[in-house]
Order: sequence, then structure tokens, then C-alpha cells
Amino acid sequence: MRQDLNAKVNLFLQCLETCDFSRARALCTDRATVWQNDGNGAQGIGESLEQFKVFAADVKSLRYDVIRRFHSSNEVFQQHVLHLNMVGGSFEEVHAVVYFRFEDDLIERIEECIYTMPKAKAP
Repeated sequence: MRQDLNAKVNLFLQCLETCDFSRARALCTDRATVWQNDGNGAQGIGESLEQFKVFAADVKSLRYDVIRRFHSSNEVFQQHVLHLNMVGGSFEEVHAVVYFRFEDDLIERIEECIYTMPKAKAP
């Protein structure tokens, strides 16, 4: 089961990387919710994917680099860095921790906390 959850999280992230939002949505329950630390509270997975779609319009490519991952029978918690190659040529990194809860092998809840890394000081 644990390996299966890891594979499902990997597939969900790959769907986001390739902007395959309908396939990402199919990996979630009908009532799946997403919470982010942006102060807006939880929202449905459809609304969250629509926002990600708008965000991705300014991105030439994106890639998730999973730093570490922990799991139990129906939960996955991971730390990752989202590497963004923007349309205008700039590069950005978004650091986050994400919790996935599963119900009947589908994602039922996502909680994401995005955090900024302090800039390195010049010598």
C-alpha cells in the first residue's frame, strides 16, 4: 500500500509538471480539498487546479524535486522544491511541505505550506 501511495503522489506531481489537470483531478475524490498557507482557507480540488492552471500559464517548465517523504497507511508527507523556468527567462524555486491524505486510493486532502528561503549573503 505504501509504495502505491508514493506512486500516486508521484503521478499527481507529474500531472502538474505536464499541465495534465484532468488527469490530476482524476486522482482525487469528488470532495477532495486543498489548504494552503495563503490565508484563504480550504478550497475544492477543482478550484485549486484552476488556480494552478492560471499560475502555470507564465511558466515555461516546472519540476518537483522531492527532498524527503514520510508515509503511513493512508497519508504521505513530503518536503519538496518546485523549480520554475518562467516564460520571461527567469528561474525560481518554491520550497514547500505538503501533506496528502488518501481515501479509497484517491487523494482526499492536500495541505501545502510554502515557505521562502533566505537569500544567501554575498561574501
